[in-house]
Amino acid sequence: MEPTPAATEPVSVPGLQDALSSLFAPWVQELRLQVLEASPGEVLLSLPVTPHHVHVGGVVCGQTLMAAADTAMVLAVMSRHGGRFRPMTTVQLQTSFLRAVPAGAGSARVRARVLKMGKSLAFGGIDITGADGQLAAQATTTYALL
Repeated sequence: MEPTPAATEPVSVPGLQDALSSLFAPWVQELRLQVLEASPGEVLLSLPVTPHHVHVGGVVCGQTLMAAADTAMVLAVMSRHGGRFRPMTTVQLQTSFLRAVPAGAGSARVRARVLKMGKSLAFGGIDITGADGQLAAQATTTYALL
């Protein structure tokens, strides 16, 4: 089975980084996500651990990790389309928290992969690892492509 033409288009890390500041809501921009790597259907982001996203327990709050996962998946879907945005909406986001990301971690890594791209739905998986490389959270997503 041959890849779809969209899956073979080059992906621009700076282009996806620009999308973070132009397509997403200001509160998502406050995550300060950085695109580290991108290939068709996959992105790797850095999530800085800042006091703004740490709760009273001294760890990054789950809402921050879920927002980072959701955002990374949008970029992964974009990367399947050569970095072009296609309107979409999250249908499902299921997250399992496996271990805490401590306040002093510096950053976490968010890797999003498109698992299946259909005409109207996209399915993905996201792994979030702490600075120590240990898996901290894992998510699956479904997006309706509009």
